[in-house]
Amino acid sequence: RVKAGQVLAKLDPETELSALRSAESALTAAQGQLNYQRGDFERQRQLLANGHTPRARFDQSQKALQNAQSQVDDAEARLEIARDRVSWTTLTADAEGTVTARGAEPGEVVQAGQMIVRLARQGGRDAVFDVPAQLLRSAPSDSEITVRLTDDSSVAATGRVREVAAQADPATRTFEVKVGLSNPPEAMRLGATVTGSVKLASEPVIAIPASALTELNREPAVWIVDPQNLTVSMRNVELLRHDPGTVVIAQGLETGDIVVTAGVQALHPGQKVRLLGSSS
Repeated sequence: RVKAGQVLAKLDPETELSALRSAESALTAAQGQLNYQRGDFERQRQLLANGHTPRARFDQSQKALQNAQSQVDDAEARLEIARDRVSWTTLTADAEGTVTARGAEPGEVVQAGQMIVRLARQGGRDAVFDVPAQLLRSAPSDSEITVRLTDDSSVAATGRVREVAAQADPATRTFEVKVGLSNPPEAMRLGATVTGSVKLASEPVIAIPASALTELNREPAVWIVDPQNLTVSMRNVELLRHDPGTVVIAQGLETGDIVVTAGVQALHPGQKVRLLGSSS
């Protein structure tokens, strides 16, 4: 259990501290140059008023002052960025809660966006699901989700979608969805496996055996039989969900399509096949 503001992890800050020192030195130098140019500009302004300096020299001093001010503004912005990067080397808890997972080890070189610590906030609990895009589109906005323990469906809670990942997982093509639970029962502990259900608008769907599923260009696909010449071709499909032994197709199949359901790994485009029950 951790408290709000407690340090959870740190990166080696040497590179960021070095950049911070360089940014501070650059700002000091820029401010010194700005002070010099201010003094020179003031002298040239007085000389010009007394007719003791040409207009071109005054304009030159004014331009140099403007450039010096721009250099200071740029140095201040770079210093702010450097300070932010130093602060980012320390990861702190944004709320009281419990650490449920750790994604890095001491001394490990981590990548941008890598999960370091997963924190479950005190007083709130999420159910996390990987959801296909089609299901996200078909679910009513602000719909109520029923969440049940996989091992004991009598233990249930309801909730609503709290957060949807901005991008799909590149491997599964699903979106991580967090459902904030309302008053989850004590038996629904952190880390428990749960199932979620939501009422969708009634629409016709196509379900096929899971054995029919293969891949084309790293996307789900099936083999389709041309009824005229009994040859096969691959077609990408979009999955709605996985059921025991079957998959429900959201897009890519039409009523009447003939789908190969066995031996899909041995097929190649244009191969002739024989339909079960056919004598030809």
